[in-house]
Amino acid sequence: MSKMADEFRYEIVEEIGVVSTNAKGWQKELNLVSWNGRPPKFDLRDWAPNHEKMGKGITLANEELAELKKILTTM
Repeated sequence: MSKMADEFRYEIVEEIGVVSTNAKGWQKELNLVSWNGRPPKFDLRDWAPNHEKMGKGITLANEELAELKKILTTM
């Protein structure tokens, strides 16, 4: 379990995949993350190496991820 600025807690429950990596080593990742002890949700955001810092991202419930998948498959 990790803490960030003592404001909230997060735990990366499952690392699903890396979408891209930038020149500084940050990776855009799709993970299953539990925020503040809540049930985990799918999370897409940039992470510094070793997950010590994070960028802004988007968190999706199972149903939202399923809808996104439908949209992407029609493109």
